[in-house]
Amino acid sequence: MGVLDVQGDVTEHIVALKRAVSDLGLPYDVCGVKTPKEIGNVSALVIPGGESTTISMLSARYGMDAALLDAAKGMPVFGTCAGLVFLCKEGAKMKNGQKTLGLLDARVVRNAFGRQRDSFETQLNIPVLGNEKYPGVFIRAPAIEKVWGRCKSLCRYGGHVVLARQDNILASAFHPELTQDRRLHEYFLGMI
Repeated sequence: MGVLDVQGDVTEHIVALKRAVSDLGLPYDVCGVKTPKEIGNVSALVIPGGESTTISMLSARYGMDAALLDAAKGMPVFGTCAGLVFLCKEGAKMKNGQKTLGLLDARVVRNAFGRQRDSFETQLNIPVLGNEKYPGVFIRAPAIEKVWGRCKSLCRYGGHVVLARQDNILASAFHPELTQDRRLHEYFLGMI
């Protein structure tokens, strides 16, 4: 399994996934993915948080976007923060004609909770992870204002969807890689 390595929280996701793989006793290797060919060699892929415009631009420049579209037809994909923005079909407050993959039946709003200084942590109710609250780390976070089709909300906060799933695609507005709680990464591993 891999983490898209063009920009963002790559190392943090690799560490979190390695811990989750170890905790579950699974036989997966976890690596950074830097080329379109490498996308085809992994069983699942995380698109990390970072700067969504940069991730979009670099993915297009290096042909990663086409490889991602092809791989996402069946491979589990997990987008966090900027990765969520990159996955959505529609976007508000997008910059400079930013392109998305258009894989998630959802409309995203960039910086839905404010700018960098408005970043925060809160406890979230995520029923698919059990009854214990989950630590949500929101950094210049996007949010989903609308889902349709096969996309389903898994968690809401502040009137917005902050965790959603559509078939083999999982997307969060927050940063699970910045917590010690591995349940969301373990949930993703269960999608393989």
